[in-house]
Amino acid sequence: MKKNSIILIAFLMLVHVMKAQELKSPNGDLVMHFSLLSDGTPTYKLAYKNKEVIKTSKLGLELKDDKTSLLNNFSLSDTKTSTFDETWKPVWGEEAQIRNHYNELAVTLTQKETERIMVVRFRMFNEGLGFRYEFPAQKNLVYFTIKEERTQFAMAGDHTAFWIPGDYDTQEYDYTESKLSEIRSFYEGAVTDNLSQTSFSPTGVQTSLIMKTNDGLYLNLHEAALINYSCMHLNLDDKNMVFESWLTPDANGDKGYMQAPANSPWRTIMVSDDARDILASKMTLNLNEPCAIEDTSWIKPVKYIGVWWEMITGKGSWQYTDDLPAVQLGVTDYTKVTPNKTHSANNTKVKRYIDFASKHGFDAVLVEGWNVGWEDWYGHSKDYVFDFVTPYPDFDVEAIHAYAKSKGVDMMMHHETSASVRNYERHMDAAYQFMNDHGYKSVKSGYVGDILPRGENHYNQWIVNHYQYAIEKAADYKIMVNAHEAVRPTGIARTYPNLIGNESARGTEYQSFGGSKPNHVTVLPFTRLIGGPMDYTPGIFEMDISKLNPENHSHVNSTIANQLALYVTMYSPLQMAADLPEHYEQFMDAFQFIKDVAIDWDNSIYLEAEPGHYITVARKEKGSSNWFVGNVNGNDARTSKISLDFLEKNKKYEATIYADAKDAHYKTNPQAYVITKKKVSHKTKLSQLSVPGGGYAISIMEVK
Repeated sequence: MKKNSIILIAFLMLVHVMKAQELKSPNGDLVMHFSLLSDGTPTYKLAYKNKEVIKTSKLGLELKDDKTSLLNNFSLSDTKTSTFDETWKPVWGEEAQIRNHYNELAVTLTQKETERIMVVRFRMFNEGLGFRYEFPAQKNLVYFTIKEERTQFAMAGDHTAFWIPGDYDTQEYDYTESKLSEIRSFYEGAVTDNLSQTSFSPTGVQTSLIMKTNDGLYLNLHEAALINYSCMHLNLDDKNMVFESWLTPDANGDKGYMQAPANSPWRTIMVSDDARDILASKMTLNLNEPCAIEDTSWIKPVKYIGVWWEMITGKGSWQYTDDLPAVQLGVTDYTKVTPNKTHSANNTKVKRYIDFASKHGFDAVLVEGWNVGWEDWYGHSKDYVFDFVTPYPDFDVEAIHAYAKSKGVDMMMHHETSASVRNYERHMDAAYQFMNDHGYKSVKSGYVGDILPRGENHYNQWIVNHYQYAIEKAADYKIMVNAHEAVRPTGIARTYPNLIGNESARGTEYQSFGGSKPNHVTVLPFTRLIGGPMDYTPGIFEMDISKLNPENHSHVNSTIANQLALYVTMYSPLQMAADLPEHYEQFMDAFQFIKDVAIDWDNSIYLEAEPGHYITVARKEKGSSNWFVGNVNGNDARTSKISLDFLEKNKKYEATIYADAKDAHYKTNPQAYVITKKKVSHKTKLSQLSVPGGGYAISIMEVK
C-alpha cells in the first residue's frame, strides 16, 4: 500500500510538471508560470525578482448560445518556445531605433468535450508580459460570439492606483488616486453621477491602469493591437483583489463576433521597481505588426496652431448663424440667414493665423467650424449633419488654400462626425478626395455625442472597426489622422503610422470646462500615453479664461513653465500651440521654446518619474545635436535634481532654462517665470525648483 502511494504521488507530480510551463524575460527578472487546474482551466502567474506580482489567474472566454465555453476542460496538446530579437526603425517616435526582444511560449490547448483548439501565446519582455488568445482554423470552432472574456489579473496586494471609471463612451476623466479597496466608495459618491454608461459595475476601471505596490513596484495593465475586437475594461473583485476583463458590449449586449482563424488583442502587464521603465517601454508598440504602408515618405510630424481655443472658451463660435429655426427647418442656402458675428472660421481670422504660423515656423493651421451643419449637430440623433465638403459663406476654401500655400503653410482639415459613423463612412471617399484636391495633408476627426446607430458604444467591436477603417482609408489617400473621442490607442501606430495622434483622454479643453487637476499631466504618460501619442493641445499662456469670455470662470491649472514642458513630457509627433496668437505675442520670450522644441526624436531618456507627482524627460532632436528637457510637477513644490550626463563628451552646449519663478503657483501666480542661459556639458548637474502645477523646460544647443 505504501509503495502504491509513493507511485501515485510521483505520478501526480509528473502530471503537474507536464502541465506547468515556465517563461522568463531575457534578463531573467520576470518569470511566468502557466498551468492547468484539475478541471482543465488554464491559469498563469507572474513574479518579478522573486516577488509575486500576479497571483494564479484564470484564462478563457465565455461564449454566447453555446453549452460549452472556452473556460475549462482543456488538456495540454503542445508547447513551443522561441526567442526573438530585432531592431526596427519607426517612421516617427521617441527613438530612432527600437529593440524588440522577447522570449515566447505558445501553449496549444484542446478541449476534451468539443475537440476545440485554443492557443495562448505569451511573450515576455524585460519590462513585462503580453499574452493573447488565438483560434486556429478548425471544424468545431468557426463562427462564435463572445459573451465575455474571463481573463483575470489577480493582484498580490491592495495597491495604490490611478484610475478612471469604466465608462464605455468616454475616457475624459481626471484620474482618482486611491487604494484598490477604495474604488467602490468613490463610485458610490460623486463619480457615479457623471458616468455615461451606468450599467458598468461599481468597481470598473479603464486601461491603461497604473498601480504602485506597498513595496515599491510599479504595475501597468493594458492591451495592445486592438483590432476587430471590443475594447477591454477591468472589473475588480475587491474582496479578493482580482481584476477580470470586461469587454465593451454592442447594442445587443454582445462582446464580439469572431470567425476562426482569429485572435484577441494582447493583454499586457508591465512591471518594474523603477517608474521610468514603464514610461520608456516600447512593449506595446512591439506587440503590434510592422508597418503596413509601403511608402511612408508623406507621413511627417506636425507642429500646428489653430482656430480652436477661442471657441472652446466661448469667445468664438463654431456655428455661422443663430437663425436656428430656419436651419432646423432645412434651410441649405446660408446666404439667406443672418451671420453670427462670433463665427470664428472666417477668412480674415484664418489668414491672421496663417500669417502667424508662417512668421514663427509652424507647419499647419487647423480650422474648426468651417463647414455647414454646426447649428444643429449635437444631441438630436441626426444621422446626416455634415457632408465634410461644403463651407460656410465666410470661408473661401480655394482662396484660403492659395493664401496658405503662398505662405508655406499647410491647412489641417477638421471632420466632426457628430458620432454619426455611417454618415461619415458614406462621405469618407469624397471628403478625403476633397482634402487631396485642396492641399490638406492631415485631418482631425471627432466623434462627439452618442454613437449612431443608437445603442452602440464608442469602444465596442463595431466602432473599433470603424476607427481602423478610417485610418486605412486615409492611408489610401496619403492622409494623416488625428482622431478625437476615438478608442484609446494600443500601439496600432506602428502598423499604420499615419495615425499621428489621438485625443482619447481628458485634454487641455477641460481647462476651459472647469479645470483639470494640476497633477493630471504627471499621470497621463503612465496611462493614456502607454498606447500611443496624444493630441493634448498644450501651450496655454492666459490661465484666466474669463479674460476671453466673461461668462466662463474656468482657470487653467498650470504655470507657463509647465505648459512649455508638456511639449517634451507629453510625447507626440503632432503638437499644437493651442492659445491665441495675441497671447503668445505678450510672452514672446517664453514662446521661443515652443518655436524651438522638436517633435521627432533620436533618443529619449526618462530622468525622474513618479506617477501623480513628477516626470522629467530629456530628448535628442532627430538628426541634430540639440536636446530638450521637460519637467512637469504635481500638487506639491519640489526641487528637481538632474544630471546632463547624456550630453556628448568633449562638446560644449548652451542651455536656455524656462523655469517657474520662486513665487509662481498654478492658481495664484501662473504667469511668473524666469529665463536663464548657462554653459553646460555632460558633467553639469542641475537643481531646479518646480512649484505646484509647475515645472521647467530647457533647450540645450551645441556651441560650435
